[in-house]
Amino acid sequence: MITSFESLNEKVTSCTQNLDEKIKGLDGKRHIVLCGGTGCLSSHSDEIKKRFEEVLAEKGLADHATVNIVGCFGFCSQGPFVKIYPEDTLYRLVKITDVEEIVESDIQNNTVVERLLYVDPVTKEKVSKQDDINFYKKQRRVALYGCGVINPEDINESLGMGGFQGLKRALTMTQQEVIDEVLKSGLRGRGGGGFPTGRKWQFAYNVDADQKYVVCNGDEGDPGAFMDRSILEGNPLAVIEGMVIAGYAYGASEGYFYVRAEYPIAVNRLRNAIKQATEIGLLGDHILGTDFSFHCHLRLGAGAFVCGEETALLNSIEGKRGMPRPRPPFPAVKGLWGKPTCVNNVETLACVPYILRNGWEEFAKVGTEKSKGTKVFALGGKVNNVGLVEVPMGTTLRELIYDIGGGIPNGKKFKAIQTGGPSGGCLTEEYLDEPIDFDNLVSKGSMMGSGGAIVMDEDNCMVDVAKFYMEFICDESCGKCTPCRIGTKRMLEILTKITEGKGTMEDLDELEELSQTVKTNSLCALGQTASNPIDSTIKHFRDEYIAHIVDKKCPAHVCKNLMQYHIDPEKCIGCGMCARGCPASCITRTDYIAPKHKLASMAIDSNKCVKCGACISTCKFGAISKI
Repeated sequence: MITSFESLNEKVTSCTQNLDEKIKGLDGKRHIVLCGGTGCLSSHSDEIKKRFEEVLAEKGLADHATVNIVGCFGFCSQGPFVKIYPEDTLYRLVKITDVEEIVESDIQNNTVVERLLYVDPVTKEKVSKQDDINFYKKQRRVALYGCGVINPEDINESLGMGGFQGLKRALTMTQQEVIDEVLKSGLRGRGGGGFPTGRKWQFAYNVDADQKYVVCNGDEGDPGAFMDRSILEGNPLAVIEGMVIAGYAYGASEGYFYVRAEYPIAVNRLRNAIKQATEIGLLGDHILGTDFSFHCHLRLGAGAFVCGEETALLNSIEGKRGMPRPRPPFPAVKGLWGKPTCVNNVETLACVPYILRNGWEEFAKVGTEKSKGTKVFALGGKVNNVGLVEVPMGTTLRELIYDIGGGIPNGKKFKAIQTGGPSGGCLTEEYLDEPIDFDNLVSKGSMMGSGGAIVMDEDNCMVDVAKFYMEFICDESCGKCTPCRIGTKRMLEILTKITEGKGTMEDLDELEELSQTVKTNSLCALGQTASNPIDSTIKHFRDEYIAHIVDKKCPAHVCKNLMQYHIDPEKCIGCGMCARGCPASCITRTDYIAPKHKLASMAIDSNKCVKCGACISTCKFGAISKI
């Protein structure tokens, strides 16, 4: 048990030494670590771990090497990852069948398996060290500190990475001094709103109450977003520590984690971390021998996107239907069970220990004037390097997409990036050199949001993109207020009408008018931001809307009702493979015979075609295209 500052210091010294020995090889062993994030686990990294253990035992090397699971490495499109210490060699796209070769070559003979190294797409050079890969060079890990390094299920490794040193310092300060430290750091909420964290804590501190609460919002629901999940999977103790510091700062003694049930790995690791921290004395009564006590609880969400809104989340914890409450009063004054409550996002709380451990100056020296520190993004879509990235505020979109993301696949042209998920907007090529921060993205018609960043290329239809997000919003609206409940459905109906080639210019005018009505009159942020994807796509891609309405064409050839499949008779050799693979039997032979072919070419009956694309994937001669 850790019952005092002295016993914590002793424990941390021991844990730090053990972790250093593993990483630097001072214990005379090789240490194999595998990515244990959801993405790599879905690609069998847990089975790869078992195979490593079996091969090491078979070759009599079990006492010379260890195998461990760590958190997410971030570079998801290259997983599963295996890293070997102390050489720091990183292997990517590892399969179960590669394990024996890695053990024989690397563990037994200290020879790198070069075919499993990352290959730089530009220089074509093989890279063996993680920090030498372009994907990582411009990143700076604050919220993701420890992820990909420590075993998230071992509290000793978290302590070895500086865990609970921020809490130790906080407990030597007054509550107001802790709040001032966070205020001076410039930390703003990473959940989407960007409200200054210290100010929220100050509101709760100023309220006199017999009970106060801290709530961690882990209800991450944006399509393509997995920032919070990865933090909870990779270093849950950091988030717990941030929650405890927040509790001390404004006088709360109870904390609730609200995490969606679709995150079973994050939930299990968080539950395990709470259990270990309680057993060791870092949660519970009289933490570190002080008068401060704090207890953590875990609540699972059922996957309602609206529960990411803080008041809907509080209702859900209380056992009520997840629907937003009118504000004011704000939760910091009257929240969970009517008591002062601060709701902070996972990433926000993960930054707090760093600030208290290293000082506000260290955090504030990174970023822009009004947006300090770093931001985690889930970079996805039409980009070569898909994954989780943490960059300093002020990094440009161009750096994010091209330097870190590796650019657009297959030489396609960049079209837009959607930031902020369903609540955000699309930014085009003209904004690529804009620095990323809270206020700048809003001024350009988008928002930071929780950190989703979806890249789109020339093959994306922007009307279809707006329709996709509106379908999501309609599914997730709680229905409490009329503007959101009815308005979003009417906007979806108009978008559907346009993508089916039935829209009119009057529909476009009505869509813009409805957009403003829903934005102005909705109760919570879900409805207030629901029309952002529509507004931004109309602003930057109005010509695509007009093409759908006036020309009855989809320039990107995405909207099925507005496109046809065509066979070029000059390219077609008449082999008939497309006809044999067609589920609608709409492809027949014509009388036309190209001069260079002996067989008559094929043709598609557009009235029967269901536009499934089977013919395009079947044709080996590129004779079939969309028009």
